[in-house]
Order: sequence, then C-alpha cells, then structure tokens
Amino acid sequence: MPDVAPPRIPPSLRPDPRSVPFDLDAAIAAVVGLAARVPDSAFTAEVLGTERAGQGVVIRDDLVLTVGYLVTEAEEVWLTTHQGESVAAHPLAVDFESGFALVQSLSPLKAKPVALGSAETLDIGADLVIAGAGGRDHALAARLVARQEFAGYWEYLVDDALFTAPGHPHWGGAAVIGPDGQLVGLCSLQLAGSRPGGATEAINMSIPVDVLAPVFDDMVTIGRTRREPRPWLGAYVNEIGDQIVVVGVATDGPADRAGLQAGDVVSAIADDQVQDLASFYRRLWSLGRAGTEVPLSIERGGRHMNVVITSGERARFLRRPRFH
Repeated sequence: MPDVAPPRIPPSLRPDPRSVPFDLDAAIAAVVGLAARVPDSAFTAEVLGTERAGQGVVIRDDLVLTVGYLVTEAEEVWLTTHQGESVAAHPLAVDFESGFALVQSLSPLKAKPVALGSAETLDIGADLVIAGAGGRDHALAARLVARQEFAGYWEYLVDDALFTAPGHPHWGGAAVIGPDGQLVGLCSLQLAGSRPGGATEAINMSIPVDVLAPVFDDMVTIGRTRREPRPWLGAYVNEIGDQIVVVGVATDGPADRAGLQAGDVVSAIADDQVQDLASFYRRLWSLGRAGTEVPLSIERGGRHMNVVITSGERARFLRRPRFH
C-alpha cells in the first residue's frame, strides 16, 4: 500500500488547544489515515491512479466518512487509527453528487466518533481546525475565507463549498472541525487563492457535511442513493478564458463513444448557450435521467459541429465495492 505518512504542520500553524472551547485531542483522534488499492483495470485508474492515500473521519463506531475519489473502485482499503493500528475496511457507498463516501471497518477502530455538525451558520472569518491523521502535528489552525459554488471538471458541482486558508498539505479527506468541535466538512482539494497585493496562497476546498444528511440513510442501508442517476458524459470540461473547453474524455465513456475530443469548445447544450461550467452542468442534469440524449454545439478547428451524446450512469462504468 502507499506510504500514508503525511507532512507535519509547522508548530506556528497548529491550533492551540487552550484557545478552542472543546477537547481538541479527542476531535483529532477521530481522524484516521486511509490507503486504498484499485486494480489496473478500473475505469478510474487512468485518472486517479491505482494507489490512493488520504484520511477519513470516524462518525460511528465502525463507520468512516471520507471523500469519494479515494475509494472509488477500491478492492482493498486500510485504515490507520490514532494509535497507529492498521485495520482492514471496505467501501460501503460512494455518492458522486455530494462527493462523499462511507467506509466500514472490519475490526473495531477504538476511536470516539466525532459528532456531525453543520456549516450553515459559519461566517466568513470563522476559526476552524483542519485535522489530518496523526494527531496535533498534522492539525492546522485555519479560517473560512469564502463560501461559494464550486464546479469541477469531472462533472461535479457543490452549491455552497467551503474555502479555508492556509491550505493543509495533506488535504484529501481531512476533517474540517467547527468552533464547537463538531465536524462541518471534509477537505477535497487544494487550490491557489489570491491575497491582498496580488500574492497567492494555498487554500482548501471542502464539502460541507450538510449535503450528507439527505443521503446518509440510503448509503448505510443499501450502499447507494435512491435518487435517479444524473446523465453523465464522461467528459472533462473546464473554463478557459471565457470558453468551456473539453480537456479530455474518459476512455470508452459516453463522450468518447460519441466522438467528442479534447480541444472541442462547447458553445451550447440543448440549444442553450453555455455561460460557465456550473450552468453547463445544471442544464445537462435538467435534461432527464441517465440515458437521455445530450445535444452539444461545439467548435472544432474553426468549424461548427453538432454532437449528440447518449449519456450514461456513472456508477455502471465502475467496479462495484466488493465485501470481504
């Protein structure tokens, strides 16, 4: 399995346990290291790799909340507890809409679960703790610098993402702990943010834990959500300047089968002009459930073209979690 030892946070950037009104060590102890192995034949291996490392948070005795990209199609998952014990686990469910996943340990984790809170009342400037696995050495004192929608090139949209600074160097699945010691989100990405004067700094984009509540029971009981699956293209699309550009396609995915190519500029979807990535996704998902036909107007090499993609259900292209 990959080496999951994360870089340590400089002492000057760590939270002071005397400055928070909760048991900092108890909250941090709920964060576990996570390592996953994915077979070479997995659909996501080409983009996400076959060995993935990050962390998750114990929210029930044997249940860990993490980010979906760490365990999608994983055939082997190991958790490392606060005491350094390695525990085998399996992915219970991945929700591609929220970006969350649940992992179930196969042995007791001996960690007190952290309570799920809410990010709804957090104001800009709120003091937070971003906790990676491994104790205080891997915890970061951070602040909420923005909350806004985030659109990812992999057909992903968070309506009210949390942006925190400074950035945690080992962000994947790190816990975002609120002022009351409860879990308010999970780190998903590291981005470059702007500081006054034009300087840049690393910031983290986190998924608010609030989006878990509507699907949690389904994920635990049936290993998926009951929502109708959204139409999925298997296209990697990004905003470049004022254009929506295809930067790649998933091999043998719906877009690839329809002939969409890297470099294509999308000008319209279903006769609606494309304004930005978020509006592109919202229009795509408004067309119906997975399987619906998606007409795109594109520009390729100076020529206007129309491409019709028969959308798919993302989960059907992926290996299903395998119980031990």
